[in-house]
Amino acid sequence: MTARKKRRIKLPKVKPHKNRNEVPGQVTYTGKKESTVTKLEIIDYSKDHYKRIDTENIEDAFEFETSEHVTWINVNGLNNTKEIERLGDYYSLHPLIQEDIVTTNQRPKMDEYEDYLFIVFKMLHYTDDGDFINEHVSMVVGHNYVTTFQEADGDVFDGLRDRIENSKGRVRNKGADYLMFALLDAVVDNYFSVIETLSAKIELIEDQLFEDKVEDDITQDIQVLKKEILRIRRAVIPLREVINRLEKTDTALIEARTQNYIRDLYDHIIQVSESVDIYREMIWGLMDMYMTTISNKMNEVMKVLTIMASIFIPLTFMAGIYGMNFEHMPELHLRYGYYYLWGAMILVFFGLLWYFKRKKWL
Repeated sequence: MTARKKRRIKLPKVKPHKNRNEVPGQVTYTGKKESTVTKLEIIDYSKDHYKRIDTENIEDAFEFETSEHVTWINVNGLNNTKEIERLGDYYSLHPLIQEDIVTTNQRPKMDEYEDYLFIVFKMLHYTDDGDFINEHVSMVVGHNYVTTFQEADGDVFDGLRDRIENSKGRVRNKGADYLMFALLDAVVDNYFSVIETLSAKIELIEDQLFEDKVEDDITQDIQVLKKEILRIRRAVIPLREVINRLEKTDTALIEARTQNYIRDLYDHIIQVSESVDIYREMIWGLMDMYMTTISNKMNEVMKVLTIMASIFIPLTFMAGIYGMNFEHMPELHLRYGYYYLWGAMILVFFGLLWYFKRKKWL
């Protein structure tokens, strides 16, 4: 017996990971957004105090280390790793934390340290053109400060900034732990908007399939939806674990009264994750629905062709018989034999049409 030749699949070329063979704790940016400068947005506030600074100088954040108020330092741009290291070293952040800040493929997680918490999550949104954006955001929570790091300008925190500036809600009367909750709450609330947009896309494709208005590129649209729901799921499910840990942690950085808000936030992220699972099943069912639609169309075509063949088979049989060149065929010598044959063929034709309609095959 001859040995069967193994079939080998040609693998695509994969770019090596940027952090491969590097020392743990080395700060290397792995994202694709190349900002020219690192921008800082510093908001220092309390019940009776508000101060905001927008700067590109990392040293402007150092003076708020001893602030008696709550300080929110928002850093935009992660590719300038030297500036990230300077800020991290000044606030005594662990080298592994500094590495995770600029590692954009890091999954959502939470690390507990003695003096601070480190949280990684994903900020999701759709652009006006319908493109899906998955942005890496990390957060350091201390006793009286919160530092957030994001890849580029633009986020979902404008509502929170407005509440701080205009002293709306509870945030000005609470500490850094409540600010942490408010930031996570803004991210989770925006997840609902992302889910609604995804739902609208799914309903649009479903309507096209049901109304038989299938376009040629609908399979590509379904594949895009599959990738988007998987990216959303990779962001939501780990964040659910993070918020669950925040709810159960006994760290002194989170006050007992803030735990009630975190518990409510956990309910929201559970609702989002359940919606993600539902829409994931719906998206996977879209391809089956598309294939069923194509199969039904093919069946309709084959049905029409089969009916036509069934009608013309007896007519062809009759024409074939009287097309033979035998001499002794009695019907050939009838005066109206030609018209009789046509009449018989017409009767057979309409008789079969009536029969198929009665059977509801037409």
